[in-house]
Amino acid sequence: MDPSLWLSFLMASLALAFAPGPDNIFTIAQSATCGVRSGLCVVLGLCTGVLVQTVAAALGLASVFSASPALFWGLRIAGALYLFYLAVMAWRHARDPVGRGEAQRLPGLLLWRRGLIMNLTNPKVVLFFVAFFPQFLPKGATAEEAAVQMAVQGATFLLATLAAFSLLALAAGSLGALIASPRGALWLNRGSAVIFVALAVSALCL
Repeated sequence: MDPSLWLSFLMASLALAFAPGPDNIFTIAQSATCGVRSGLCVVLGLCTGVLVQTVAAALGLASVFSASPALFWGLRIAGALYLFYLAVMAWRHARDPVGRGEAQRLPGLLLWRRGLIMNLTNPKVVLFFVAFFPQFLPKGATAEEAAVQMAVQGATFLLATLAAFSLLALAAGSLGALIASPRGALWLNRGSAVIFVALAVSALCL
């Protein structure tokens, strides 16, 4: 993978990982309520799910890329529409608080399993990857080259997610009251909306 393209993908992955969504919001709530250890257990479960999802997405996208460019473009449009939907929902609910009382004190293994299940049972994750990964594939790549490129992207995305979610858990453990405030929720959700719109436009234009 071209170094400059990989760096762009890494920066986009980090921005995406930090954008509030169901997974990292749950991590923040768990860590803010029950401490950093609980939040990190959830992070490990979520990242295990990300590993499974990225492998599945990479394998499936390689086949689509080879067999049907029209279908591939259709999937990108569907992914972009989903990103716009996420942006609208984040903006509409910008003032919703990050719930501190929702997280429960559970053993580490159960928290890991909860994070894993949360990720694997969300079919929109694959659709999201369909919108995100192809933006960074070089034009004219063969099916084999696309598979290798997406494998590199998958590993990069996993590491970026692990780093970002872990930092969020650590920050939430120290600044839980601030994050859970209405003002904190407002900035988190509106920032998320802007990022989702930018990714959706990029998915359609590149």
